[in-house]
Amino acid sequence: MLEIEGSGFEGPIPPSVSVLTSLNELRISDLKGGASEFPPLRNMTGMTKLVLRSCNIQGNIPDFLAEMSQLRFLDLSFNKLEGGIAYLEGLTNLEATYLTGNAFVGRIPEWLITRDTRYVIDLSYNKFDESSEPSTCRDNLNLFRSFKAGNFVENGKCLSMNPCSEDKYSLHINCGGGRVPIGDTTYEADEDSAGAAKFVYWKGNWGASSTGHFWDRIISLNDYKADNVSAIKGDESQLYMTAHLSPLSLTYFARCLANGSYSLTLHFAEIVYRDNRSFQSLGRRIFDVYIQDELKLKDFDIERVAGGVDKALKQKFNVTVKDKTVQVRFQYAGKGTTAIPSRGSYGPLVSAISLEANFKPPPPPETSSNQKKRIRIVAAALMSALALILMILFVAWRKRRNRKLMEPELRGLDLQTGIFTFRQIKAATSNFDAANKLGEGGFGAVYKGTLADGTIIAVKQLSSKSRQGNREFVNEIGMMSGLHHPNLVRLYGCCVERNQLLLVYEYMENNSLSHALFGPDDCRPKFDWPTRQKICVGIAKGLAYLHEESPLKMIHRDIKGTNVLLDKDLNPKISDFGLAKLHDEENTHVTTRVAGTIGYMAPEYALWGYLTHKADLYSFGVVVLELVAGKNNMKYNPDENYVCLLDWALVLQRKGKFLELVDPRLGSNYNKKEALRMIKVALLCTNPSPALRPNMSAVVNMLEGRLDVNDSNLDSTVHDDGFNFQGLRDKYDETQVNSSENRSLFCSTDTKDIDRSSSTFPSTSTSK
Repeated sequence: MLEIEGSGFEGPIPPSVSVLTSLNELRISDLKGGASEFPPLRNMTGMTKLVLRSCNIQGNIPDFLAEMSQLRFLDLSFNKLEGGIAYLEGLTNLEATYLTGNAFVGRIPEWLITRDTRYVIDLSYNKFDESSEPSTCRDNLNLFRSFKAGNFVENGKCLSMNPCSEDKYSLHINCGGGRVPIGDTTYEADEDSAGAAKFVYWKGNWGASSTGHFWDRIISLNDYKADNVSAIKGDESQLYMTAHLSPLSLTYFARCLANGSYSLTLHFAEIVYRDNRSFQSLGRRIFDVYIQDELKLKDFDIERVAGGVDKALKQKFNVTVKDKTVQVRFQYAGKGTTAIPSRGSYGPLVSAISLEANFKPPPPPETSSNQKKRIRIVAAALMSALALILMILFVAWRKRRNRKLMEPELRGLDLQTGIFTFRQIKAATSNFDAANKLGEGGFGAVYKGTLADGTIIAVKQLSSKSRQGNREFVNEIGMMSGLHHPNLVRLYGCCVERNQLLLVYEYMENNSLSHALFGPDDCRPKFDWPTRQKICVGIAKGLAYLHEESPLKMIHRDIKGTNVLLDKDLNPKISDFGLAKLHDEENTHVTTRVAGTIGYMAPEYALWGYLTHKADLYSFGVVVLELVAGKNNMKYNPDENYVCLLDWALVLQRKGKFLELVDPRLGSNYNKKEALRMIKVALLCTNPSPALRPNMSAVVNMLEGRLDVNDSNLDSTVHDDGFNFQGLRDKYDETQVNSSENRSLFCSTDTKDIDRSSSTFPSTSTSK
């Protein structure tokens, strides 16, 4: 392969290139200087790809080209070739042929019409003889002659054009995207993907023609379209969400325009190359812009002129219309980057086109009968429109009611976090692909995603069936936006759009503590004793920050293994603040709803609604027992005499056999002194009396060995009689008249909220 493209070399092509008879691919383009002859490639019969584009080659196509029977791709575009193209008929292996922008004459061969529709050929901008057009394409002559718009044959059918019924005075196209209203102007949809050689059929008074091939890769029609994954600010931001691409030439035609002076605005934004540390930041897009066949922008670089990627850029021109037509062509000139391995990595890119007359259109002539008819039509249209508007408003109100309720609450918060668009989240998660799903909890599903800058995120999506509604969503944002601690999960931002409630967090590589302790063996990380000690201390430090050090003193209310996440180094971070409450020392009783996870709730809170930060101490104690034992508090029942892990721990405490709690998977590879200290701290934190539980800062000091554990508060006899687990169950039954289920608050397989306004436990599935 020999490739000399965009090199700055001057022609002509030296005849000595013919000695390279073993070449399979020869690509030469964009030579400067004067005219050149077709190089003598007679002996290169093994050629599969031949590109001689923009090389100023004159004369006819040589006959030896027909001997290149292996030729699959041929590009001779934008030269000065003339004569006929009959030699190409014998090249049966050709898949793509570009003869754009030459001076070919004579008959367009009939075999082009009947050839396989997968065969790509572009004959635009030539001088074929009108009288020798194939009989099946007679209706297309006017289009072909007036606009020189190639691809006059598409899928074996000829294209035709309806005559103009009236003059037009404006044109607005959203290139590559749907119909978009901007103020009083509506940009027409241009969603038909252009292709390697395709004419986008007339949309009233405009059409488009695309040509070119993205070499060295398998392509599809979607490669000629670009979608933005970032937010561009401004009133016209929707215009820059899509763009049309072409590896060689992209032309838009406007017709039926009244003659006169017009303002033409071209909208650009670099939405393919990125401004990050990835390979995509290395790309440079350079192309030329022609208006009415006159070069207006040479070596145009969107990113350089706009001052960066994802920045809107407008280029305005004055255009004089003389023959009711305007033609705008974007052409790749062999410069820029072609080796970036991403879709649409080079060639022209345009986001939108706007054309407005600089003069006032004349009023249309009217008769009295026409005026009456118009009044009737307007009246009927207004009534229909009013009915339709009312219906749409009602549906929109129903669908967006939750979002409208959310917005005032979000505005009322002093958020120190970001707002993401739904388009960004959708792109980051590959449209919430099931392959990116990390799990599902009470809030809803959690997905892994990657932002445009390479940041890996975790996205929590509120489920329509979730019991945690708008209030918990706003609560979590308000709480977490002001919290910053190495043992708390970082909240990047949120999204309230399209009836979606989404929270965006930092991604935690090792999932949750519960997953690490109780998940499948082949998915568990290495969990030795030092790691467990580190996790225990980290959780304690995070809670100490919430209770005593943060600007907003708060109670988490839902400390459990699934709400403790682990990063790549197995450092713990507390998450899920949807149920958190600010600590109010003067009002400790909850009068509406007790919320949390049964099996982890403190007895004084679950039974009597008495809420202080000591409730988190109880939950923490249960998690520490799980961490030491490697067993789930809610699922561990060694026999019918024990209700749960905590019950078993209290029996071992009375027997003085604390270390029987230690996870047998550790064997003897653990620190007995630290293990004994952790167990005692756990039992101290789970004392039925909140007054006998320590503060969280004292717990940190105990775990790190700076403070002795107070053994006097570890008397297990307090659990005898009325304070054993069966007794607590009976007390709960007394406080809940007509209770429909007889289950323990502290040792259950259910993990959802308890609603004090109901006499039953909510019937919901276990969170993962």
